Formats: sequence, C-alpha cells, structure tokens
Amino acid sequence: MNVADAMTPRSDVVTVELPGTRDDILEYLQERAFSSVPVVKPGEDGEQYRGLISRNDLIERPEEDQLALLMRDVPTTTSDTTIPEVASLMVDARTRRVPVVEDDHLEGIVTVTDVVRAIADGQADGDTEVGGLARRDVNTTYEGTPLPVAEREISYAQVPYSVVLGDEGDMAGVLTEVDILEVARVVEGEDKTGDSMAADDDDWKWESIKAVGSRYLPTRNVQIPAEPVRGFMTEDVVTVTGKRKAREAAQTMLSKDIEQIPLVSGDELVGIVRDVDLLTALTDE
Repeated sequence: MNVADAMTPRSDVVTVELPGTRDDILEYLQERAFSSVPVVKPGEDGEQYRGLISRNDLIERPEEDQLALLMRDVPTTTSDTTIPEVASLMVDARTRRVPVVEDDHLEGIVTVTDVVRAIADGQADGDTEVGGLARRDVNTTYEGTPLPVAEREISYAQVPYSVVLGDEGDMAGVLTEVDILEVARVVEGEDKTGDSMAADDDDWKWESIKAVGSRYLPTRNVQIPAEPVRGFMTEDVVTVTGKRKAREAAQTMLSKDIEQIPLVSGDELVGIVRDVDLLTALTDE
C-alpha cells in the first residue's frame, strides 16, 4: 500500500492562502478539530505549497498574526512512498501530518490517522500486541488544576494529552489539546512601556532597556478559562490491556475519534498507547 492509496487528495484538503492572518485558520482548527492546516500561495503557474500551521503554533505564538510568520517547514513525501516508509518518517520527525508534494505543488495530505486506518483495515501490520508498543511514561494532571496550568503542562511534556487524576490518584478522565483549543481565544490589549526601569526581581527586567518615553504597544494573548480541568476533560475513558492487538486499538481509536488510549492492568493505569505508537510496529518492515 502506498501513500496515494491512503492520503486525502488535494481536492478534499482544507488549506489557507498567503497572504493571510491567524483568523483564516483558527475556525478550521476549532470547528473541525484539525491538528494542522497546509499553507499555499497562488501564482501564475497555480498554487505552490509553502508550509504547515498547527494548533500548537497558534497557542505558542499568540503575538503573531501573519500566516507567513506562523507557518513552519515540515517533512514532505510523494504519492509513491510506501505506508511503512511514511510511518517511519512520521515517527522520526514527530509529525502527525505529512504533505504530499510534487514539484512544489500540493497533491494531498497523509496523516497519522490515515496510517492508523490502514492498520485497522488490515492493509498494514496490526498483529503486534499494544503492551509492547505502549509508553510507560504517562503525562498526568490533577482534576482540580486550572486549565491554563494544565495547558502549560501539556506543552512542556510535548504530548497532546494529559490523563487526569482524581483525589485518590485514580484515573478520572483525559484532557487533550483539542479540548483546550475549543475554549481558547485570542484577545487584544495594550502594554505600556518606556517610563521606568523594572525591579531587580522582575522576570522581564530586560524589557526596560527599551525605554524611550511613554507609549502603548498592542499585544495579543491566548486566553484560556482559569477553571478546573474537571470541567473540560472527557470522563468516559476508553482503556486497553496489553494483550490487545494494534489492529484492535486502531479500530477503537477510529470509532471513538481519539488519539490515545490509557493502558491498564486490572484497575491500574500502567501506560498510554498513542496512535503514533501503532506506527512503530511498521517501521521495521
């Protein structure tokens, strides 16, 4: 099976065009729960692929409005690449979406979900037990943690989820980047700068050297509700045991529209199986 057999063709791919602003992409990421969107630029010879913008890019760089500065380069592939080869690329590059590009033209997109679907359908290896694919280091947070703090924990852990623990340390739910993005919004404001030097213990003391008289500068910030995680997490958590096959886990992820499944032994949380972990079973082919 090749990328051409699994990818979403260009005619069905949602893109944003240069020049443009973050507002052009925010609705796609929020309303359609995309993880990222390709950026193209129209030209005399047709559109040309320019890069990708992810939901992380919007949250990590709230001060930036222009798509040209928000987008980033990611690895690309071609339509005749095999599924195991593109799975290996995704694992090595830690990317969820790989643009399919021929001569600078976007031909489509192949995603982790596309590869997971191939595993679920039996078109790629799915016989490996998930116990050998699961990660034992699980990102967690407390259900009473304010959502902005949980968002920072997820960002620093460099994973798209957090397993939420209750008062007794038991698994109470799962919080994902999508849950946070759904309620996040960019707000405009102003910061005064120029008059005074910062205090010695001010984390932003270096800013004071720019003093050139009183002025106000426009600012942009991502605003996330400062309410407990329990109000935003998914409480009905799907779990898996180590003896389940990768194909079964892939089928569950697709039917439940989730990207990770906690691994349990009895009632005990012992690991996490992410969709990208299922791809590792293909990388040795």
